[in-house]
Amino acid sequence: MRRRGRGRRAVRMLEPALLLLLHRGPAHGYTLLEQLDEFGLDNLNPSVVYRALRDMEARSWATSTWDEEQTQGPPRRVYHMTALGDEVLAQWAQDLEETRNRIEYLLDVYTQHMAKGEG
Repeated sequence: MRRRGRGRRAVRMLEPALLLLLHRGPAHGYTLLEQLDEFGLDNLNPSVVYRALRDMEARSWATSTWDEEQTQGPPRRVYHMTALGDEVLAQWAQDLEETRNRIEYLLDVYTQHMAKGEG
């Protein structure tokens, strides 16, 4: 059976994952891209991640500065979380907790239903 909607779910989880990573500290876009693996978001196209970072900047959830002190290559953007981004992350955490509770309830009902042989 084909798993539908997996890519959309991953994209929906991208912003809270990026906010959490930025809450840990400033980071280059490429570093953030690599760290998304921790959340199972390792198969996203880099353009999707960079677009999300630009959108987060447009919403004032994050800011970026240019790192010009590198020894090699062109300057790279370093992303930083803002106070508003911190508030948004807290709201995401609350929303995810509520979603987890609904999912757990749904799975409990499903398990009970299947145990009764009604499936």
